[in-house]
Amino acid sequence: RLLEADSKSMRSMNGSRRNSGSSLVSSSSASSNLSHLEEDTWILWGRIVNEWDEWRKKKEKLLKELIRKGIPHHFRAIVWQLLCSATDMPVKNQYSELLKMSSPCEKLIRRDIARTYPEHEFFKGQDSLGQEVLFNVMKAYSLVDREVGYCQGSAFIVGLLLMQMPEEEAFCVFVKLMQEYRLRELFKPSMAQLGLCIYQFEYMLQEQLPELNIHFRSQSFLTSMYASSWFLTLFLTTFPLPVATRVFDIFMYEGLEIVFRVGMALLQFNQAELVQLDMEGMSQYFQKVIPHQFDSCPDKLILRAFQVKYNPKKMKRLEKEYAAIKNKEMEEQIEIKRLRTENRLLKQRIETLEKESAALADRLIQVVSKMAGFPFFFFFFPFPPSFSLCFNPFL
Repeated sequence: RLLEADSKSMRSMNGSRRNSGSSLVSSSSASSNLSHLEEDTWILWGRIVNEWDEWRKKKEKLLKELIRKGIPHHFRAIVWQLLCSATDMPVKNQYSELLKMSSPCEKLIRRDIARTYPEHEFFKGQDSLGQEVLFNVMKAYSLVDREVGYCQGSAFIVGLLLMQMPEEEAFCVFVKLMQEYRLRELFKPSMAQLGLCIYQFEYMLQEQLPELNIHFRSQSFLTSMYASSWFLTLFLTTFPLPVATRVFDIFMYEGLEIVFRVGMALLQFNQAELVQLDMEGMSQYFQKVIPHQFDSCPDKLILRAFQVKYNPKKMKRLEKEYAAIKNKEMEEQIEIKRLRTENRLLKQRIETLEKESAALADRLIQVVSKMAGFPFFFFFFPFPPSFSLCFNPFL
């Protein structure tokens, strides 16, 4: 609020948000009313943005630490664009043309718009600006990527982007996330990537929290029942926005690894309580208790997440294992399909033979019926009488 009240700060911020391709944020725009710490943070991030290439190449470790501590709100728009290299994308020039086109997904998008951040002021109301720009971005993407089209869950990611930047920039960032952050594979109709993530997460659970894993299995509490939304919405439907945005900051720099880490951290924090609950109790616990555990201390969650054991080599191996399992399943499905086809053809052949047999039986009956009208001797004296007399001993 102090930054927004400062005229210099507002001019600087508007320049960075509306014209993200230009540079960027002047370090002199820090408000004199801020505390020294906030002022130092403002100046530091202003320097990072203005010297982005140098920081990415020469100060990568320090940049990673700063991102894990949280990107300041007013810098998120430009930093997210820089992190995914979405500042100058050709697809941005197509955006206005895409909005003029019609998409087969429009009805689905309209139906889900009201369910996306329903309590957030920006998206409240059917005719709100938030709902309109959210519809625009989702529609434009469904036209750019017709294979994926529109998938539930993706609107929460776009909605978060729209809270930080204008719709054209949000569209470009979303395209990058889908193409280069494995999200596209998550949202494909087959959702094969989601299956892989669940498979990898189950392995981590079995290895690091075996007692909890056994309890989940005994209660038939499947990993997909609680973890699917973590991967599909990046915790945006799990945590309040201040906490979820901190996770999203890290995701923009480090990718899906942070979802595995935060998910395991949550289970570690709550293992003692979860093993005491049945399936229904665990479902309620995941919905009502876990989301608000870190409202006042998101740093505690982030710190614990980076204490979780995560082995990229093992994850790669699991990916190959999962691919082999799926290939085998596919081969079995192909074989089953082939056998079913053969079975269907055999049934059709049997039906045809039965019809032919019935037709032959009908013809035989008709022939016998016709024969029944001939003289009696026709059946017992098939040969001429003269021929029969030759063999009669009484004549």
